[in-house]
Amino acid sequence: MTTETPRPGDALVRVGAILFLIGAVATVATVTPLFLGLSRLPTPAYFVSMVMPLGFGVALVGLLRSARAQRVSAAGTNPATPGTR
Repeated sequence: MTTETPRPGDALVRVGAILFLIGAVATVATVTPLFLGLSRLPTPAYFVSMVMPLGFGVALVGLLRSARAQRVSAAGTNPATPGTR
């Protein structure tokens, strides 16, 4: 267990990584039968593959949110009051 405090965006990065992994496994599962000459998987399996780019986007938003929070913290400003330093 870590004593580090969670920063803004950390949860989004974790959720995005999980979604990306689910989508990656689904993509491998749907493409493998095509290479092995087996019958296709049902259409919903292909829709689960679309979770991979969604997870990538969620993780990217989390990284951008974390970077913004670090920048605001380093500048010593309050994000609720833009334009003041």
